[in-house]
Amino acid sequence: MSGRLTTHALDLVLGHGAGGLKVSVRRVNPAEPWLGQVELDDGGRGVLLEGEKFIAGLYEVNFHVGEYHRSRKLVDGDGFLEEVPVRFRVADAEAHCHIPLLISLYGYSAYRGG
Repeated sequence: MSGRLTTHALDLVLGHGAGGLKVSVRRVNPAEPWLGQVELDDGGRGVLLEGEKFIAGLYEVNFHVGEYHRSRKLVDGDGFLEEVPVRFRVADAEAHCHIPLLISLYGYSAYRGG
């Protein structure tokens, strides 16, 4: 069994999953260019990495919240938050690592989920 990296973003302004939010992922150490980008499903969920691409190391996921807020007409102009980067370490690449994000127009909270 190989591990995987998943996310779930909840939009606290609209009160539901942040469907359509774009999320990029890269490995910081060992260094890799951006490994890919996903668009979260209608419920705000997505699989970022799995299988052989998911190895132990330092990762960064980047949530493109500015674009998301503009697409839903929640902000006039640029808004406050543009991108939310989250850096974290994966010690066991055989495990499931889940990074939930709660977003509003002026703040966010990220944590290690299960």
